[in-house]
Amino acid sequence: MPLAFFVIFFIFSIFRILREYERGVIFFLGRFQKVKGPGLIIVIPLIQQMVRVDLRTIVMDVPTQDVISRDNVSVKVNAVVYFKVVDPEKSIIQVEDFLEATSQLSQTTLRSVLGQHELDDMLAERDQLNADIQSILDKQTDAWGIKVSNVEIKHVDLDESMIRAIAQQAEAERTRRAKVIHALGENEASEQLLSAATTLAKQPQALQLRYLQTLTEIAGDKSNTVIFPVPMDFMQGLKHLLDNNAAK
Repeated sequence: MPLAFFVIFFIFSIFRILREYERGVIFFLGRFQKVKGPGLIIVIPLIQQMVRVDLRTIVMDVPTQDVISRDNVSVKVNAVVYFKVVDPEKSIIQVEDFLEATSQLSQTTLRSVLGQHELDDMLAERDQLNADIQSILDKQTDAWGIKVSNVEIKHVDLDESMIRAIAQQAEAERTRRAKVIHALGENEASEQLLSAATTLAKQPQALQLRYLQTLTEIAGDKSNTVIFPVPMDFMQGLKHLLDNNAAK
């Protein structure tokens, strides 16, 4: 009777079920034999051992790292890494713990890459920095049978003094742009006024019409003060007449 139970237990123990996203790395007497799965597989107890490997994408949070940028600004940065196992054999044989190894490599790579850039690059060019970090990680983890699909920098924390300095810099930049825009507007207005003056000088009748239009606009005003604009040509002619009388 005990022998029958042993036989039944042995028969059931040799069958293993692997899910669609799992693979089994099989070792025969300590030596790698093959990768099995998914589905129902047979593992002979005592002489064969199986290590399960999950092929789904793993989301790993990179702890906050202290980084000194190229312009000597101290910041705290954290990120998230997306990767998955593409070669179960290498992930088990080539590295002791691929999760821990990938985590440590991500931390050192994050500090190394960001330390080569200035603070403005960290804030404005995250997409490029993410691509650089992802490329380096993917290249180094290829020997472990791991594919790094994406890296995202989540937060860049600054000191309060640095936040105030950046705010002052942004305000100064906005002031500079406003002055430049105002100067450009004055330049364009002067060009248009010069063009209008040239046109009016060629046609005296146009100047007279402009004079009458100005009187019409003034008449529509409800003010008690009436202003009659005097053309500059009239003033120059009057001055010339007075000079001639004085000379006589």
